Amino acid sequence: MNWVNKCKLPAIEAIKYNNNLCLSLNSLWTTLYSSFNTALHIQVDINILDKIRNKQVTTWAPFSKEEFKIAANSYNNLSTPGLDKLSWNHLKSILKHDDWLSNIITIANAYIDLEY
Repeated sequence: MNWVNKCKLPAIEAIKYNNNLCLSLNSLWTTLYSSFNTALHIQVDINILDKIRNKQVTTWAPFSKEEFKIAANSYNNLSTPGLDKLSWNHLKSILKHDDWLSNIITIANAYIDLEY
């Protein structure tokens, strides 16, 4: 059983500066340096932030075991959910154990509580 699968890299668009592609490290540094120095002495009026309306803070409901199982089962077994390359098939097999699922739910809810 493969523990990891190849992950396709996302398609990206090259950074442009003065309508030129930045394809070398030197051109990227030049672009960063030029962009930073262009904005260095521009004054910013922070009072513009006063015009932003306050929005009501919403809270997340804690994850339930059933909700977590439904979400996990909606994914293809061969796809990978994140950078760790752990496949959904492996995660689904973990979720079959109630104690392990409880631990994952605890971790997920801790992320919410810590506002990650």
